Amino acid sequence: MGFMHKKVFRAGLSLLLAFWVFFGSFCQPALALSDEQKLVAEVWRIVNRTYLDETFNHQNWASVRRKALEKPFQDHQAAYSAIQNMLKSLDDPFTRFLNPEQYRSLQVNTSGELTGVGLQIALNAETGKLEVVAPIAGSPAEKAGIRPRDRILKIEGISTEKLTLDEAATKMRGPIGSAVTLFIQRDTEEELEIKLVRDRIALNPVVAELRSSPEKTSIGYIRLTQFNANASMELAHAISSLEKKGADAYILDLRNNPGGLLQAGIEIARLWLESGTIVYTVNRQGIQGSFEAFGSAITRDPLVVLVNQGTASASEILAGALQDNGRAVLIGETTFGKGLIQSLFELSDGSGLAVTIAKYETPNHRDINKQGIKPDKVIPSEPITREQIGTQADVQYQAALELLAKNSVVAGAA
Repeated sequence: MGFMHKKVFRAGLSLLLAFWVFFGSFCQPALALSDEQKLVAEVWRIVNRTYLDETFNHQNWASVRRKALEKPFQDHQAAYSAIQNMLKSLDDPFTRFLNPEQYRSLQVNTSGELTGVGLQIALNAETGKLEVVAPIAGSPAEKAGIRPRDRILKIEGISTEKLTLDEAATKMRGPIGSAVTLFIQRDTEEELEIKLVRDRIALNPVVAELRSSPEKTSIGYIRLTQFNANASMELAHAISSLEKKGADAYILDLRNNPGGLLQAGIEIARLWLESGTIVYTVNRQGIQGSFEAFGSAITRDPLVVLVNQGTASASEILAGALQDNGRAVLIGETTFGKGLIQSLFELSDGSGLAVTIAKYETPNHRDINKQGIKPDKVIPSEPITREQIGTQADVQYQAALELLAKNSVVAGAA
């Protein structure tokens, strides 16, 4: 009897061991990922969860992950290269990886100061070329005559073709008084070599003054150069001050304003609008979020907005909101056409990731990206110096004065 028990026990044990071997072959523990592989996987997950294009540029995004992780990485730099290759497959210059130094640089407070040449730059989404969005007012770049849409071919003799946006920006920054040489191409002209001396770039976003038109109308002229953290407060103060001084109408100059903080653009729109939609946001599910105007505008006086090819991003949102709501007349040139929303993510090793998560649409559902905002009255720009902006030499400004003189600008809000 004891012998039979032993045989049954041994048979049961053999069966159990066989089952364990069979079942275990399907339940192998996952191989532990290295820190570098975890970083690559972290980036993949963020893009998988948030990226605007749910087709991921018509590719199998899961397959991209498998390929990226199939081999171990020697160091963090190898992981960074793998991440950049992974993101490159999306064919989106605005979705990009930032190493820890680049990420810290991007986090510099937008209301602070920079030391560099004073250029706002972007990668053209169609050509991939590095372009000037706008020079910052009073900067070495503006004084040297660099213009919106100028293509930056080389920085210190190094081709920009293989540089990321952040690498190009880093090469142009540097200590005050140091020099940097840029090679620029403008339209079909020959390559220009421009030597710039880096300086401290003060980001004072608002210039405002009361002016008299030939018809003795008091015009509040406001030039907004960027949408930083203080822009809304500074502009509200400027409008209130001009109202007290007796302004009858306004010219808001958004030319060469490359944008900045989305929230600043929304708050500034609310200074002019009493009601109505300011902007829609559309993600990959097609879900539309919207930002609305509410409360009382600071002024209902007639408003003309000046725009050009250097008017971009948050500037286009503001211009589109004022145009679609019938609050302002736009004069100048079709704007830059940057209507994508990026979100910034901090990664586990201190690096960063910018991901395109949505796009903008104007209140009338116009897609800004690559389209821009077409002004109500097209007036081509002419080369002028900084000192000539808002003077008789400024044809777009003069067109705004003429329009206000004809009393053809509607003052009311939607």
